[in-house]
Amino acid sequence: MIVAIDGPAGSGKSTVARALAERLGFRYLDTGAMYRALAWLASRDGIEPGDGAALESLAREHPVSFDVDGRVEISEADVTAAIRGADIDRLVPVVARHPGVRSVMRERQRALARSGDAVIEGRDIGRVVVPEAEVKVFLVADPQERVRRRAADRPGVAAELLAEDLRRRDERDAVDMQAAPDAVLLDTTDLGIEEVVDRIVGLVEAAR
Repeated sequence: MIVAIDGPAGSGKSTVARALAERLGFRYLDTGAMYRALAWLASRDGIEPGDGAALESLAREHPVSFDVDGRVEISEADVTAAIRGADIDRLVPVVARHPGVRSVMRERQRALARSGDAVIEGRDIGRVVVPEAEVKVFLVADPQERVRRRAADRPGVAAELLAEDLRRRDERDAVDMQAAPDAVLLDTTDLGIEEVVDRIVGLVEAAR
């Protein structure tokens, strides 16, 4: 079974997807981490983030993988911690905007998702990557709550900067940030992680 979880930054999708996968005993696939891993590798190898052709080749030659604990690996390197730095934050939007890169990544995401029970999260999962997913959820949250959550993940960064970053990301991701027609919309603003997970578990049980 595939559970697809989409939503904007700060909606809780990564935290929810990870907790849901653990609860269900499914693999957790973080598609955003895949683009981050590619950005990290490009930076290490001196490839310009604007060079779409080179990045596409790099993505094809070095497919991202996840171990049983959800750790992220690329080019035989464990980059789980390294891809969360501010330097990668700045590179990812540029790297991910190339159509060729997105095409390669989507192929890899589909292969990973279809290799067994999985919870896969991102921005166009239920609509584009795995439209056959048995359960599709689109998470949303109030903008102020999204900023608060991002602040918790980025200590030391001013709330004003985080709010502006989220606004820009929403504008940039608008094309991909659309719920699949058959997705369940879930507002997480006033819900705890366990409450959200409980609701999605209910959807999974109903789909079995």
